[in-house]
Amino acid sequence: MTAGVREEPREAERPRTPRRPRLPTLLALLVGSAGIAYRLALLLADAPPSNSDEATMGLAALHIARGVDFPVWFYGQAYMGTLEAYLAAPLIAVTGPSVLALRLPTLALYALFLLLSWRLTRRLGGDRWYALLVVAVLALGADRVVKNQLIAGGGYPELNPAGAALSLLTVGLCTGGPGARLPRWAAWGLVAGVLLWVDPLILPYVLTLGALLVAWRRRELAGRAGAVLAGALLLGMAPMVLDNLRHGRNPLTAVLAASGSGAAAGWADRLHGGLVIGPPLAMGFCSPGHCAPWQLWWALAFPVLLLLAGLAAWRVLRRVGPPALPANRRAGPAADRVSAGVRLALLVGAATVLAAYASSNAAGRTPAESGRYLSCLAVAVPALLWPLWQAARPLAARLALRPGRRRQLGEVAVSDQSGHRHFAEPESIKATAVGVGAALVLAGVLGTGTAATVDVIRAAPAVHAEADRHRALVDTLGALGVQHVRGGYWTCNRLTFATGEDVVCAVVDDHLRPGFDRLPAYRQEVAADPDAAWVAPDGSPLAATLDRRLGPEPGALDVVTVAGWRIYLPRR
Repeated sequence: MTAGVREEPREAERPRTPRRPRLPTLLALLVGSAGIAYRLALLLADAPPSNSDEATMGLAALHIARGVDFPVWFYGQAYMGTLEAYLAAPLIAVTGPSVLALRLPTLALYALFLLLSWRLTRRLGGDRWYALLVVAVLALGADRVVKNQLIAGGGYPELNPAGAALSLLTVGLCTGGPGARLPRWAAWGLVAGVLLWVDPLILPYVLTLGALLVAWRRRELAGRAGAVLAGALLLGMAPMVLDNLRHGRNPLTAVLAASGSGAAAGWADRLHGGLVIGPPLAMGFCSPGHCAPWQLWWALAFPVLLLLAGLAAWRVLRRVGPPALPANRRAGPAADRVSAGVRLALLVGAATVLAAYASSNAAGRTPAESGRYLSCLAVAVPALLWPLWQAARPLAARLALRPGRRRQLGEVAVSDQSGHRHFAEPESIKATAVGVGAALVLAGVLGTGTAATVDVIRAAPAVHAEADRHRALVDTLGALGVQHVRGGYWTCNRLTFATGEDVVCAVVDDHLRPGFDRLPAYRQEVAADPDAAWVAPDGSPLAATLDRRLGPEPGALDVVTVAGWRIYLPRR
């Protein structure tokens, strides 16, 4: 007779409990949500301030929503794709023209960037606490940063999430099995192609990450993977390629002209604007409109960190085995090597972006405004801050020990079991000092970014008041029955978009000569109206010129004042 033991189902032995997110993950979710909420609050307060360039993208979205035009390029030029207009067109079709409808897609792009940056930091070897730090840095929003992220003025809001996506795809292509990689090759090519159409500023990252793929996956690229990548790349670039073939244009020439190649700036001004002012602006350390001297410390820290992070990544690449990576491994030396390679590619890309900007005339002529060309440096933050985290982490671990086991910071002697005292190892003291220095730099990053973010919040009421004055201008023009006006460049398209083209504006300079109309049809429409009015900001040079034409005689102008604006009507 045999006896058996009834085996209970596994579910009865150990009931499964839902997996709970870890503390740093929850904190990152909270911090990221705060960053998104902060930017949404800015949008509801009409900040950052809109302008005619953003309104030009809004007009493209309006035309797409109405089905009257489907532009490939930003109106008035042959570069910078109109992806933002296509993203905003469905909202504008429902709600009508508004800056908020134009910017909600850019807010969504920022939220995507935070998510991808968290994931990228984890895939590059960072723990959850380091990923939390990266999210916290990117959640801060100084003046130049929120302008780059939220203003739908062409190109900038898309760069960072797309750059992070390319980096994540590169990690996956270098670690995943061949069977799962064809969709990733297609995604990599499509994202890169769309980026090159939208804004070539991302080209350094495309080249460095692409070079990494060629170095490690060249055999795959010689086969189906290469064909898939090339096809997806051409698909993403299709709007640019087809338009250039149709009109015989060279977008590179247009980009070089826009960088200020026609107006020379001295090398001293270029280097100061590019290397001294540029990195603090891009990192979000500067107040609205200017960088205070104490906010420029990042100009010294940035190149040092760039060099240290690059050397650290290179050492890992040299130390860890050959480039062939096992297809079924995601940990160990192979994963370390992939992480180091992608970090190095991001750092070289960031250095190339900075070098290209510092050599341009825009860096010397308009450094505060042209700092937007460095917006994609944020893609490299997970790689850039890595040496600081590696140096500060052991110190944090020591401070986290139980009080009974914790060594006091900075101790110089300890006792062994025999009662003898000996000095601490010099290496330990050196590591402690380095850790303290790294922690101070990280604290400086968060502190300076927080101070600049507070400055934006303080300036928001003034921005909101200016937007209210512009709405009052629109209402007054409607009450006067004005349909055609002339005004300055920074007045015209903003006014036309705000009215949904109920008021059409043609650009003039301060001496009433024809200016740069991004849509030439507007000028023709205004010229056909003998009762076209003039609009100028109060106290502007254009207003001073028009004031000289006021008077009671026929042909002179009458003026209607609105807070901050002057409307000039022809006397009949």
